Amino acid sequence: MNTRRHFLALVSLAAAGCSGSNSNPPAGADVPAPGPSGTVATAPAAAKKKIGFSTLTLGNPFFRIIADSMTAEATRMGYEVVLVDGEQDVNKQTAQVEDFITQGVAAIVLNPCDSKGIGTAIRKANEAGIPVFTNDIKYDGTDGTVVCHIATDNLQGGRLAGEAMVKLIGETGGKIAIIDYPDVESCQLRVKGFREVIETHNGTTDGAKIEIATTLNGRGAREAGHSCARDAIQAHPDLVAMFAINDPSALGARVALEDAGKADAVRIIGFDGAPEGKQAILDGRIVCDPIQFPERMGSETVVMIDKYFRGDDLAPEILIPSALYYQEDARKDPSLQKSAQ
Repeated sequence: MNTRRHFLALVSLAAAGCSGSNSNPPAGADVPAPGPSGTVATAPAAAKKKIGFSTLTLGNPFFRIIADSMTAEATRMGYEVVLVDGEQDVNKQTAQVEDFITQGVAAIVLNPCDSKGIGTAIRKANEAGIPVFTNDIKYDGTDGTVVCHIATDNLQGGRLAGEAMVKLIGETGGKIAIIDYPDVESCQLRVKGFREVIETHNGTTDGAKIEIATTLNGRGAREAGHSCARDAIQAHPDLVAMFAINDPSALGARVALEDAGKADAVRIIGFDGAPEGKQAILDGRIVCDPIQFPERMGSETVVMIDKYFRGDDLAPEILIPSALYYQEDARKDPSLQKSAQ
């Protein structure tokens, strides 16, 4: 059933019982599937002009790319993006959602600062009749309803990182560290996929094993990644490699290794493919990344919002596969060649 018609039927029933209530990358899922039974706004589509977007942090260039792509696509399609920085603070982000509701935005898009803790804010938007979409980071709760989630296939990307680690040290084995960000669902999936591959490798080889010696919370940030790497090599001086769940934490870890004189002894696999990460791969400071396609993620989010207001059924999740990016890819990357000129 079309989600708009389903909601209107529910509103008609509720009105009888109460009054005064608020009325270049491959595509992962291009074929629409039945959409979720979320609350929707009832104003005509022509009135749907503003999209409120609270991002995880604008301190990470990856989220800036998503925001810029959303803004460009929204302008092309006749919408306006109201952008705010959640600053990795779920309380701040909750207040931002409440402000969006007060503004009467047409739709809300979130990179949840806490995959579970943002549920109350999503429910409030639902109750106000404002559809909620997420990208990159998925809502992992039951308090509220998200119409559609648009993201990298993070489980697949984590598996690619695991395959890269096996390629890097599988023959010799050794201890490795994971610099995680367990508060957000996307990073949970990356680590899950990574661990699956390492466990499979260890279970099918009679030779050297890869031991995950420690997992530390780098909060997806450069400074915290630096601290995690410093602590990891102090506790485990025989580490041979690290997997960091994004480029900022990988770059912070790299500085810590350089400071400790271990840059050649401990190799790093990151995740994202942000410009700084790609440059670090070109420079040999990071081995490789499973890269994401944030431009596609941002534009696809606006496309899904527009389809929603046109009454189309949406898949509850659109996943965009990741791809491994090594130094040889960086050498051919026109974006890096352009920045070097």
